[in-house]
Amino acid sequence: VRPAHERIKREGKFAGKTVVVTGTLQNFTRSQAEAAVREAGGNASSSVSKKTDFVVAGSDPGSKLEKAQKFGVKVLNEKEFMELLGK
Repeated sequence: VRPAHERIKREGKFAGKTVVVTGTLQNFTRSQAEAAVREAGGNASSSVSKKTDFVVAGSDPGSKLEKAQKFGVKVLNEKEFMELLGK
Protein backbone atom coordinates (compact mmCIF):
# COMPACT_ATOMS: atom_id res chain seq x y z
CA VAL A 1 0.00 0.00 0.00
CA ARG A 2 2.75 2.46 0.87
CA PRO A 3 4.56 2.42 -2.51
CA ALA A 4 1.30 3.28 -4.30
CA HIS A 5 0.74 6.12 -1.84
CA GLU A 6 4.24 7.46 -2.54
CA ARG A 7 3.69 7.13 -6.29
CA ILE A 8 0.51 9.18 -6.00
CA LYS A 9 2.44 11.91 -4.18
CA ARG A 10 4.87 12.25 -7.09
CA GLU A 11 2.32 11.92 -9.85
CA GLY A 12 -0.91 13.24 -8.35
CA LYS A 13 -3.06 15.92 -9.99
CA PHE A 14 -1.99 18.39 -7.31
CA ALA A 15 1.72 17.48 -7.33
CA GLY A 16 3.71 20.54 -6.36
CA LYS A 17 0.58 22.72 -6.11
CA THR A 18 -0.65 24.74 -3.15
CA VAL A 19 -4.37 24.41 -2.48
CA VAL A 20 -6.61 26.30 -0.05
CA VAL A 21 -10.02 24.90 0.94
CA THR A 22 -12.66 27.42 2.00
CA GLY A 23 -16.36 27.35 2.73
CA THR A 24 -18.52 24.32 3.42
CA LEU A 25 -18.18 21.31 1.12
CA GLN A 26 -20.91 18.72 0.63
CA ASN A 27 -18.76 15.59 0.43
CA PHE A 28 -15.71 16.45 2.56
CA THR A 29 -14.91 18.05 5.85
CA ARG A 30 -12.16 20.62 5.45
CA SER A 31 -9.62 18.23 7.00
CA GLN A 32 -10.70 15.43 4.62
CA ALA A 33 -10.35 17.75 1.61
CA GLU A 34 -6.90 18.87 2.78
CA ALA A 35 -5.86 15.23 3.30
CA ALA A 36 -7.05 14.43 -0.25
CA VAL A 37 -4.90 17.29 -1.58
CA ARG A 38 -1.85 15.94 0.25
CA GLU A 39 -2.54 12.40 -0.99
CA ALA A 40 -2.63 13.82 -4.54
CA GLY A 41 0.81 15.35 -4.04
CA GLY A 42 -0.26 18.86 -3.14
CA ASN A 43 0.28 21.18 -0.22
CA ALA A 44 -2.83 22.19 1.72
CA SER A 45 -2.60 25.73 3.02
CA SER A 46 -4.91 27.72 5.27
CA SER A 47 -4.30 31.12 3.68
CA VAL A 48 -4.48 32.47 0.13
CA SER A 49 -1.44 34.18 -1.36
CA LYS A 50 -0.08 34.93 -4.81
CA LYS A 51 1.69 31.57 -4.62
CA THR A 52 -1.59 29.65 -4.16
CA ASP A 53 -2.40 27.49 -7.21
CA PHE A 54 -6.04 26.59 -6.45
CA VAL A 55 -8.79 27.57 -4.06
CA VAL A 56 -11.54 24.99 -3.55
CA ALA A 57 -14.64 27.01 -2.69
CA GLY A 58 -17.70 25.52 -1.04
CA SER A 59 -20.76 27.40 0.16
CA ASP A 60 -20.12 30.57 2.20
CA PRO A 61 -16.44 30.85 1.19
CA GLY A 62 -15.89 34.32 2.67
CA SER A 63 -12.76 36.42 2.30
CA LYS A 64 -10.52 33.63 0.97
CA LEU A 65 -12.55 33.54 -2.25
CA GLU A 66 -12.25 37.33 -2.56
CA LYS A 67 -8.46 37.10 -2.07
CA ALA A 68 -8.22 34.32 -4.68
CA GLN A 69 -10.08 36.46 -7.21
CA LYS A 70 -7.91 39.48 -6.37
CA PHE A 71 -4.71 37.43 -6.92
CA GLY A 72 -6.05 35.68 -10.04
CA VAL A 73 -5.93 32.23 -8.39
CA LYS A 74 -7.89 29.44 -10.12
CA VAL A 75 -11.06 28.72 -8.13
CA LEU A 76 -12.51 25.20 -8.20
CA ASN A 77 -15.97 24.23 -7.09
CA GLU A 78 -16.40 20.92 -5.27
CA LYS A 79 -17.37 19.04 -8.45
CA GLU A 80 -14.22 20.21 -10.27
CA PHE A 81 -12.13 19.35 -7.20
CA MET A 82 -13.56 15.82 -7.09
CA GLU A 83 -12.96 15.37 -10.84
CA LEU A 84 -9.29 16.34 -10.44
CA LEU A 85 -9.03 13.85 -7.57
CA GLY A 86 -10.61 11.18 -9.76
CA LYS A 87 -13.57 10.70 -7.39
